[in-house]
Amino acid sequence: MATYNKRGYKAPKPEAEKTENLDNVADLEQNIAIDEKDSATANVFNTLDETANKTEEFVAKNQNIILSVLGGIALVVVGYLAYNKFVSTPAENEAASDMYQAQKYFQQAVDAPQANDSLFKLALNGGEGKQGFVDIAKNHSGTDAGKLANYYAGMSFLHTKQFQKAIEYLSEYKSDDAYTNALALGAIGDANAELNKNEEALEYYVKAAESSANELTAPRFLLKAGQLAYADGKKADALKYFTEIKEKYEDAPEAQNIDALIGMAQ
Repeated sequence: MATYNKRGYKAPKPEAEKTENLDNVADLEQNIAIDEKDSATANVFNTLDETANKTEEFVAKNQNIILSVLGGIALVVVGYLAYNKFVSTPAENEAASDMYQAQKYFQQAVDAPQANDSLFKLALNGGEGKQGFVDIAKNHSGTDAGKLANYYAGMSFLHTKQFQKAIEYLSEYKSDDAYTNALALGAIGDANAELNKNEEALEYYVKAAESSANELTAPRFLLKAGQLAYADGKKADALKYFTEIKEKYEDAPEAQNIDALIGMAQ
């Protein structure tokens, strides 16, 4: 039988050739994707190179300023460490040593059967090669001992009847210790009372009572506030302070005769 080709007829390509063509297309697409990826990566590295170059140029241009800043920071750190080692710590130790001797004089004076002004003066001015409270407060004001020296100096001046100096030193004493802080405020009240400054005295007695609601100092200064207010004819205020002792501190020694005081103030 004769065979013939129809016009325009093309024989179909073998399956293997089709597969090969598809593989070529896939490879081409993959190559394009890789080229695009390589191009993007190259752009990133180019950007990083440009940034690095700019950074290097900035550092080179401003290296003196940068070195000065770094040197300043290092100097501050070294200075702080040196201060702690060679200034702050020795100062604390010296102040503590002097405070021990001054406190010893102070305690001996307080424990003496009669007021011993000579011991209080030693506590204030120093002895046995050690500084007293006055010099410790002045020369070691930044130390814990220096701050505490203001309290002891004020109390010593109060005992030796130097009331204005007592007020000056006690006013400089600031502490987180509730007990000594209340005592300092109350002692300022005592000094003002001795100077016949009753309004100021009453103010500080109230401050002392309100500064810490403890059983030791609060009823003590409430009683002083009540007695001073009563003496000044302020019975309503006196009644308030006496009543507070009865209601809040009934077990305190100051509450023993409080009913009689309340009766007087009513």
